[in-house]
Amino acid sequence: MRLILILTALLAFQSAAASEFDEMKAAAEQGNADAQYILGLKYAIGAGVPQNDAEAVKWYRKASDQGLAEAQYSLGYMYDTGEGVPENDAEAFKWYKKAADQGYALAQYNLGIMYYSGEGVPESDAEAVKWYRKAAGQGNVYAQFELGLMYESGIGVPENNIGAYAWWSM
Repeated sequence: MRLILILTALLAFQSAAASEFDEMKAAAEQGNADAQYILGLKYAIGAGVPQNDAEAVKWYRKASDQGLAEAQYSLGYMYDTGEGVPENDAEAFKWYKKAADQGYALAQYNLGIMYYSGEGVPESDAEAVKWYRKAAGQGNVYAQFELGLMYESGIGVPENNIGAYAWWSM
């Protein structure tokens, strides 16, 4: 009897999950940017659907075109890493920039990396510092760490060990 109850509960859970997915997909197909982004995430990691980077890119792009910063960052990441699309630093930069201009800290941090290393953009320590500062100001610990390194080494800013310590201690 207990096994029957467990199996019944499992089937009900699977049915509810399938129904929830169908509702989300319908909303995404009707143009809901949040649903499009979440659907992209599900395909990117294989949550409840087979993992499919190309399908993730499709949904991220739809949400990105509507201005959703999270989707723009995710689409930039796909171009940055070559997942679901050919690797393309210029496209990665384009989408990161759109998200960063909306205040999305992860995108700001990634722009800092791109400017520091000269990937997809001309190398610029001053621009790297600018974008790291924006991300660090929002609590991005990776940007805070990078700023500490830049202050310690005097890259893009005057060398300042106290400034380095201040960023590292955040």
